[in-house]
Amino acid sequence: MIETKTYASRRAALLAQMQSGIAIVPTAPQRVRNRDSEYLYRYDSYFYYLCGFQEPEAVLVLVAGDEPKSLLFCREKNLERETWDGFRFGPEAAREAFGVDAAYPIGQLDEMLPGLIANQPALYYAPGMDAGWDARIMDWLNQVRAQSRTGVSAPQHIHDVRTSLDEMRLVKDAGELDLMRRAAAISAKAHERAMRATRPGTMEYEIEAELLYAFRRGGAQFPAYWPIVAGGANACILHYSENSARLDDGALLLIDAGCELDGYASDITRTFPVNGKFQGAQKDIYELVLAAQAAAIAATRPGVVWDAPHEAAVRVLAQGMIDFGLCQGSLEKVLETGDYKRYYMHRTGHWLGLDVHDVGEYKIDGKWRPLTAGMTLTVEPGCYIRAAEGVPEAFWNIGVRIEDDVLVCAEGCEVITAATPKSVADIENLVGKD
Repeated sequence: MIETKTYASRRAALLAQMQSGIAIVPTAPQRVRNRDSEYLYRYDSYFYYLCGFQEPEAVLVLVAGDEPKSLLFCREKNLERETWDGFRFGPEAAREAFGVDAAYPIGQLDEMLPGLIANQPALYYAPGMDAGWDARIMDWLNQVRAQSRTGVSAPQHIHDVRTSLDEMRLVKDAGELDLMRRAAAISAKAHERAMRATRPGTMEYEIEAELLYAFRRGGAQFPAYWPIVAGGANACILHYSENSARLDDGALLLIDAGCELDGYASDITRTFPVNGKFQGAQKDIYELVLAAQAAAIAATRPGVVWDAPHEAAVRVLAQGMIDFGLCQGSLEKVLETGDYKRYYMHRTGHWLGLDVHDVGEYKIDGKWRPLTAGMTLTVEPGCYIRAAEGVPEAFWNIGVRIEDDVLVCAEGCEVITAATPKSVADIENLVGKD
């Protein structure tokens, strides 16, 4: 659990960067799934990062200047609605629990915001994120502009608040890292459970159920994304989602799955044989991807640029593809022409945090940014070989990805998902052994 004082320090840091002006950060709305049924609610990550409040219908307003203040607008306390929907803090309890300077009923937002915006030099929000909020904020601005003859001025500058927040969120603090390690541990156990439950004839959705059970049993609130459980040729579909096929003897199973704990994501991929034994070309490709991942992890350390782990993985993968007759020519030629992209078409990782594909720019002024301690990312090389003319038949329909979550440390890095089995020996000792 992240402490209230941590959220307060994040708000103070943003207010200091703003220097003057007003920031408006709403949480996510509830979404209707169908008719009168709603999706399970999940708050907006930016909003949550700044205050930790988890209820819908809430807005955080930050006013910078000589006397900076944080204002929370939220639902009123309503005992009747709590009978139907569960506990609500209400403004008074929310102010005390979440350490904001003041809290008001959400119904007062439209009444109060024009007055709070008036005479502020700058407005910070997330333009383009939600059309409804764009229109609402423009309406408040127009109300302020309509008072110009009385000497009231509207903000002269509009800034995207995400620019500052993305940089803040990119480097994780101790509380965030504790949650991410705990999420990683839950997900590692889930993958091990899935391996033990797998055997020929099992359905993909049965293994999906094992993962979801382990996530919730471990205390996670959600999957960080819907699990990919892809057997055989399905593993060559990067975002496979049906999870409905039967797992055949002799095929590989690719599982990409991670839980979300108190807002923070984990993201793990493992690939293993359905019958518990790697065979021929399967083992060759698996060990190639494993070597590529090892090279990428070795290249993950402070001071190297973001692209360095990817380049390290690509060199290993491309050379292996040449050795196996999947690509022709020298290593430098295959890299220059991008011929390897027929079998490896994605990047080697992404930022990880409150969002599974977390925020933060990968380039600064057109150049890959350097890695620094506290950044968290995935390292996930792969190789996906569809049945096609010119491809040796022994490699057809082999799809392998190996993904771990990695923390950049003061020296080198820490693989926080290292407990998830991935050596050939460890996998073969687990699959089907429940």
